[in-house]
Amino acid sequence: MYINETKLKVRYVETDQMGIVHHSNYYAYFEVGRTEFITAIGMTYKEMEKDNIMLPVVESSCKYIEGAKYEDIIIIQTFMKELNGAKVIFNYNVVRAEDGKILAKGSTTHAFVNEKFRVVNLRKVNIDMWSKLKKLFEK
Repeated sequence: MYINETKLKVRYVETDQMGIVHHSNYYAYFEVGRTEFITAIGMTYKEMEKDNIMLPVVESSCKYIEGAKYEDIIIIQTFMKELNGAKVIFNYNVVRAEDGKILAKGSTTHAFVNEKFRVVNLRKVNIDMWSKLKKLFEK
C-alpha cells in the first residue's frame, strides 16, 4: 500500500484559545494530504476536473486522539483504503513529527462524478486515471 506523507507546521490561526488545533482544521489537513497524494500519482485535481472527473466528499470521519499544538510539525499520512469504479476511500493519520505519535485518524469517501454531478464508473470513462489510482492502491 502506497502512503503519501505531507509535512505541515501548525499555524497560530488553526488553534483555539487553549493553543490546540481546532477540530475543524483536521479536515483541511486531510484535503492537503489528499491533494498531495493525487499529485504524487502524476496528475492534479485541476487536470481531473478538466477531464470531467470530480471527487466530491460523500462521507467523512475523524477520531481525535491528542490535540496538535501551535508550531508542531505534523505529518499527514494519506492512503487509499478502498477503490472501485464508482468511489475511492482515503484514510489519514495525523502524526506529530517530533515523537511519531498519532494525533488523529480520519477517512473521507469520494464518488467519481462527471461535470453534471452524475456518478460515473472511472474504469470505463477514464482508463488512464483509473490505472494510475489502481497502481498505487495495489502498491
